[in-house]
Amino acid sequence: MRILVLGQGKTGKLVAEVAAERGHGVHVLDELENQGAGALTPPFVAGFDVVIDFTTPEAVVQNMRACLATGAKMVVGTTGWYGSLSDMRGLAERKQAGLLYGTNFSIGVQVMLRLAEQMGATLASAGYKFSEVETHHLSKKDKPSGTAISVAEMVERGAGMKLDLPIESLREGDAKGTHVLEATSDADRIVLTHEAFSRRGFAEGAVRAAEWLAGQTGCYDFRDVWTKVLAG
Repeated sequence: MRILVLGQGKTGKLVAEVAAERGHGVHVLDELENQGAGALTPPFVAGFDVVIDFTTPEAVVQNMRACLATGAKMVVGTTGWYGSLSDMRGLAERKQAGLLYGTNFSIGVQVMLRLAEQMGATLASAGYKFSEVETHHLSKKDKPSGTAISVAEMVERGAGMKLDLPIESLREGDAKGTHVLEATSDADRIVLTHEAFSRRGFAEGAVRAAEWLAGQTGCYDFRDVWTKVLAG
């Protein structure tokens, strides 16, 4: 496949490397080359099978509008834009494009989300109180992280109720990402932790998502389709 990677941050660069390792042709655009999505003309976008976006909350919506309007297939790992999700889903559906978004493309995090849902289903009604702490690098702009919000949402999905789960956000050095979910009662405490040692797990998941999305149309949340992505 020909893959266009938007963003040359730490994750974007690694996505490009992983895509090349998996035999794909790769072209990378940084934000300076694509201000206001100006580089994403229909003829340019048509030269790629899938677009992968790891840019910023400020840039990603313009990128999606430009790409999805052409009927392109697009994987979005950028977070902080979900207030525009309904509009982007509608655009993808109208143009018969493909949009796959996710707060985290790590398979380990997807397992954590399922376990968080199970904890909510079994512990909330037993009186446990939930809290969460997430730690990321100093340059991460959104707070709390998209992954932390997803963990809280899965706990509430399992519990079947709104819990107003408190999230503490820490920004330290070049931290790759750690998420800690606690459930505490008067009798005990259960702790669920995911710690990323590198960004490679995110990058590999995003590239595999692109390989899967190449044959799809519509709008997908990675946490709902990640097992299909793994199955190829």
